[in-house]
Amino acid sequence: MDAIKGETLLKVQQLRDQFDNLEKHTQWGIDFVEKYTKFVKERTEIELNYARQIRNLSKKYQPKKKEEDENKYTWCRAFHSTLNELNDYAGQHEVIAENMTSQIIADLTRYTQEIKTERKSHFHDGRKAQQQIEASWKQLESCKRKFERDCKEADRAQQYFEKMDADINVTKADVEKARQQAQMRHQMASDSKNEYSSYLQKFNQEQNEHYYTIIPNIFQKIQAMEEKRIERMGESLKTFAEVDRQILPIIGKCLDGMTQAAESIEPKNDSSQVIESYKSGFEPPGDVEFEDYGQAMKRTVSETSLNNSRSDNKAERSSKGKTKTLWPFIKKNKGSNPEDFSHLPPEQRRKKLQAKIDDINKDIQKEMDQRDALTKMKEVYIKNPQMGDPNSVDPRLGEIAQNIEKLQAEAQKFEGWLAEVEGRMPVKSDPPRRTSVLYETQNSTPPTNNNCAQDRESPDGSYTEEPSSEVQSKPEVQPEPAESGDEFDDADEEMLPTIGTCKALYPFEGHNEGTIAVAEGELLYVIEEDKGDGWTRVRRNEEEEGYVPTSYVEVFLDSNAKGAITYI
Repeated sequence: MDAIKGETLLKVQQLRDQFDNLEKHTQWGIDFVEKYTKFVKERTEIELNYARQIRNLSKKYQPKKKEEDENKYTWCRAFHSTLNELNDYAGQHEVIAENMTSQIIADLTRYTQEIKTERKSHFHDGRKAQQQIEASWKQLESCKRKFERDCKEADRAQQYFEKMDADINVTKADVEKARQQAQMRHQMASDSKNEYSSYLQKFNQEQNEHYYTIIPNIFQKIQAMEEKRIERMGESLKTFAEVDRQILPIIGKCLDGMTQAAESIEPKNDSSQVIESYKSGFEPPGDVEFEDYGQAMKRTVSETSLNNSRSDNKAERSSKGKTKTLWPFIKKNKGSNPEDFSHLPPEQRRKKLQAKIDDINKDIQKEMDQRDALTKMKEVYIKNPQMGDPNSVDPRLGEIAQNIEKLQAEAQKFEGWLAEVEGRMPVKSDPPRRTSVLYETQNSTPPTNNNCAQDRESPDGSYTEEPSSEVQSKPEVQPEPAESGDEFDDADEEMLPTIGTCKALYPFEGHNEGTIAVAEGELLYVIEEDKGDGWTRVRRNEEEEGYVPTSYVEVFLDSNAKGAITYI
């Protein structure tokens, strides 16, 4: 009896466990459907936002009324056609959002509510059946205990009767009373036995029906519900792809329209349109007659020497430019890079070594984290041997210890190289003399001698300057600019005197070498008048001077200056 009782209790407990597992699994399935519905909603929002941005972009670049003349050019019409096709392209993404909302989101939302109700009903029936079988089992236990109790009472009554009957000192009436009591107890035990037998038969029938009919039917309903949910998920995933597939032909037509618009461009037709729009109809001018001036020969000779000087100067500047362009690439390692990055300059090498050390330290930290986790696992295994063998963790711990040791050795190696580099690096505020010389060569002030007007180009805006022998020899003996300001001493000694003043009539940016930027209305000193090439040399202060177009300034020469003239 005890074995049957234990087996029945085990079945009831297993049934309860299965119901709990099924309840968790079906709830997880419903949560997954809701998560997928949320995913599709976010996809539709992305499609709508994308379509809105494409439409706004197309609208932004649509031609305005004042730009209607663009339609006569084929390339403009092609761009406008592309904008229209792009607008239709955006509409197809709106269609994707609408179809996904109607065919997936609405359908899954409705189905989720239905499956929740169905699931609730199935598990309610299962719990109800489980409660009934448990109640029947309790009633059976009660009948069994009563039968057992009555049997014991009958045995005691029988023993009492036999004792009284054997005692010669007991009266006959007492013996008869004991006999009747024993018979009554035997009858009660017989009735309890019949009741227990009847209820046991009833319980076995109910139990058989419970385990072979009621519960299997409920499980089949839950299984059918779960399979239907999975099937609906598959249909939704298929619809998700089909919605995109349906609009692909229309998107292809939009792209074909863009391609046709691009192929419709006719360059010759557009150029003809430009010619028709802007041709003047004037006759070309005739030849310019020769004008002979007696004093022009000197200027011709001067201009010839100027051109020779200018070409020599340009060749020298071109050679300097090539040298400055190529010098960083003279040292170039074509082979494999060494491990200590010794092929790099000090600062770059320091950064590379530091980055390498940081990476190694990260790897060390990862290994240490794994070691700590395995150590905790081993402690758990020691406290609870049924969870695992503590010795099974030792091989992995040994491997991690070796890895940490290797990484630490590698980190120490790179730290040694880093310390070597940091010990050899120069102070940043003390740059090498070669850099200083290059800086002085590039930024030295123009030579201030009386022939400087012949060393610049005429009013096309460019300006070149031939360095004097003094400037060429200066890099070998001059100090660094960061240490001293003596590089301007020679220029101050040879500074040209002012011969007048001028006022800027227009702003001049002065991007070319040798020129100076001026603002409209600015007053400047004139140190060299126009030599016939359209440029005047001016000075703002002791350190800023250069050339400006003569037509941009109003010049006021001093009365004692040679050939004092006012240029407007």
